[in-house]
Amino acid sequence: MKVAIFPPNSLILADLIERRGHKALVLQNEIRKKVKDPEIDSPPFNLTEEDPIKGLKYAAIEVPSGVRGRMSIFGPLIEEAEAAIIMDEAPFGFGCIGCARTNELCVFNLRKRGIPTLELKYPKTKDETTELVNKINSFLDSLEEDNG
Repeated sequence: MKVAIFPPNSLILADLIERRGHKALVLQNEIRKKVKDPEIDSPPFNLTEEDPIKGLKYAAIEVPSGVRGRMSIFGPLIEEAEAAIIMDEAPFGFGCIGCARTNELCVFNLRKRGIPTLELKYPKTKDETTELVNKINSFLDSLEEDNG
């Protein structure tokens, strides 16, 4: 199954998903496409003039263009998702912090989809970490059973 993750660039979550035979829908793959596109003049910025316009599908015109630009990338990943894992209270280095409003909009849209979703709090101890990995593995295994 295609599993969206939040934060959308968490290598830890992506690795856990792919080890269980699912496809992680991650930001890195989308940015890679943009960086390799010869039509983008400034690859470090990773946005074209059209991206904020595409983002209008996911965020109103009154929303800052940075949010719309981010949503032009995150929105299609959310639409493609067949399941989701959301990590709450993650530290700065765990994944993309980006923009608080974009993050709220992404989580809102993932929840609204009605797809199987696992929401977890970032672990603070070794025992919590073991429990987190077990919960993720159980969730991913249950997706296989549902689609078996």
